[in-house]
Amino acid sequence: MFRRVGSAVVRHPVWTIVAWLIAAVAIVATAPSLPSNSDESSFLPKSYESIRASDVQHKAFPGAFTPSAIALYQRTDGGKLTADDQRDAARITTELGQKHIDQVQKVVPGPPSKDGRYTMTLVQMNRKTAGQPAQIDAAKVLRDDVKQLVKGTHLQVKLGGPAAQALDQKDASKRGDALVGIGTFAIILVSLLIIFRAPILAVLPLILIGLVSAVANGLIAYATKLFGLEANSSISSILIVVLFGVGTDYFLFLMFRYRERLRAGDEPKEAMVNAVGRVGEAIASAAGAVVIAFLALVLSTLGFLKQMGPALAIAVAATLVAALTLIPAVVSLIGPKVFWPSKSWKHETSNARFAALGRGVQRRPALTAVASGLVLIVLALGALGYKATFDLASGSMPKTKESMVVQDDMQKAYSAGAAAPTDVYLSSTDGKPLDKAGFDAYAEKLAAVDGVTSARMSQLNKEGTSADFTVTLKYEASTDQAIAAVQRVRDVAHSQAPDGSEAVVGGLSSIYKDIDSAVNHDYRTVFPVAAVLIMVILGLLLRSVVAPWYLIASVGLGFGATLGATVLIFQKGQGHSGLMFLLPVIMYLFVVAIGTDYNILMIARLREEAREGRDPREAAGVALRHAGPTVAAAGFILAATFATMMLAGNALLREMGFAVSFGIAIAAFIMAMFFTPSLTALIGHAAWWPGHADRAGGVPEAGDSASPSDEAEDRPVQDSSELRS
Repeated sequence: MFRRVGSAVVRHPVWTIVAWLIAAVAIVATAPSLPSNSDESSFLPKSYESIRASDVQHKAFPGAFTPSAIALYQRTDGGKLTADDQRDAARITTELGQKHIDQVQKVVPGPPSKDGRYTMTLVQMNRKTAGQPAQIDAAKVLRDDVKQLVKGTHLQVKLGGPAAQALDQKDASKRGDALVGIGTFAIILVSLLIIFRAPILAVLPLILIGLVSAVANGLIAYATKLFGLEANSSISSILIVVLFGVGTDYFLFLMFRYRERLRAGDEPKEAMVNAVGRVGEAIASAAGAVVIAFLALVLSTLGFLKQMGPALAIAVAATLVAALTLIPAVVSLIGPKVFWPSKSWKHETSNARFAALGRGVQRRPALTAVASGLVLIVLALGALGYKATFDLASGSMPKTKESMVVQDDMQKAYSAGAAAPTDVYLSSTDGKPLDKAGFDAYAEKLAAVDGVTSARMSQLNKEGTSADFTVTLKYEASTDQAIAAVQRVRDVAHSQAPDGSEAVVGGLSSIYKDIDSAVNHDYRTVFPVAAVLIMVILGLLLRSVVAPWYLIASVGLGFGATLGATVLIFQKGQGHSGLMFLLPVIMYLFVVAIGTDYNILMIARLREEAREGRDPREAAGVALRHAGPTVAAAGFILAATFATMMLAGNALLREMGFAVSFGIAIAAFIMAMFFTPSLTALIGHAAWWPGHADRAGGVPEAGDSASPSDEAEDRPVQDSSELRS
């Protein structure tokens, strides 16, 4: 099958390229704009209590004031506010409301801080557009206007709150995308120059993958609109590294085999046909594992992950199609000149370093397996200290951003939970008015909960059937203490609700509590489903029931080692209170899916050597010698590419960049190089049960239409996939 694809593309390279260009122009020109939503409550389904509480609020208290933006004032000299300062703040509040800014529904003065150094203006916006671009634009206008109004006074002002955080997050992501993009380009360019010493080969994947990126982004926008998904600005940075990192991996797989066929004496066009025919299955299997792992995210209960899964799957699928069509077409037109000015592509090298490593694995597979396994286990122990943080806004931008400074100042000047109070909504179940006589006693019970500063009945709807009790926690909304406290509030609110009524608890801490529950659900659902589907792919590729089990187990151990190392670096080393709650799910999928790619390459080569009549230990040693350079080159580039996310300047992408790059390095340089081949050598022929894929004359590789004489012709030049030519 793959040989037929390669033959069709090489026979019609110009038409293949033209088809790609037409498709790219059509998709980019007609794709809808990608919607974005930074409202964390939108990530949860309606069945969760925090979302049900929000629905109660909207129905019973449609006019309830919930600030979308907060203007925080203090004196320029840092002293206490004077009477004149208070009057200036009140005037600014009035004038700000008179501007009738789009999305702004109400502007009211806020309470002064207890120390007298701060006061606020509270701005309510349309709750239906929370987190959407319209409110981001409104926040920008608000910030500019309030800073203009404060001129000529002794006050300074900063704008915070959800809308301002969304604005700052958008600005931070633009800067982060630029840094990640530049870093990715530089790493790929320099790495390919070192590997091939050919400028055309260094630049070509950047151009071709850039075209694929435009197509993928258009397709993602279509899918997002079609399925009603929500985007988040952090996804764009992840897409950059996935497209260029994975795309470069597939480019390397193809070019190493193309160079191999040229060295075997194939005519240039035939060399490309053979390259696609022989490496196509490995690329398709690797991409299939990644796509399936990403699609498993549709089972997530979090909207952020539901959007990320299909988006990344589309990106990888587009890259796969390009690897089998666009790249072969372009390279076949250029021919061997693609390696210019280097001459070394014509000659084989001995791969001395990898040959030595292969001999070590061949002689001592048990020692190699134990040593590499111990490294993974020791690192995995660090995962026991994992803690999660849930403030996605502050995790998605630097602490120096204005809205983050406002959040920190408010926590110091006011009660830590005052910036995001918890609301308990008590509603009648029989449609009759609630008994007001029990409100005070109910509020006292809520106030007595450990972790609560105060509780009071703040409003009652016109029908008297719903009451809002405002509960102020002692802790900032996203902390572990606040999340634990809100669970205790829920327990008391539910158990102490008067007869004929029910209570639901809302607010930001309640949302974080539900996100925590949703993530735990995803651990129990997404992880096993992704693992099973990847095992199916491995079983089909290897025609084995045994090998997929220890391959997926080794990758799972690599995940544990990666999480443990990330905990040690960021929680223990840098003193972070925890890691961003999304990290383990994303890390699992990247490390498991992409880590499986390198295992696929190594185990497929080991099977190839075993078919030549070598015993399991010798096959493992020779496979490492020949496939090691390719795995090392691909692993280094992909790990370095993901590491560029650490340049984005926010906690989420910094932690994600380190974790995924470290996990890929573990997968390439420990699992694929040592752990997997040594285990396969120890298990021996039983690794391929119930088939005989490792025996001479065993089941041929899917899509490999080469004759036995072609296989024999390939054998002397298989070690041409060295890291440096």
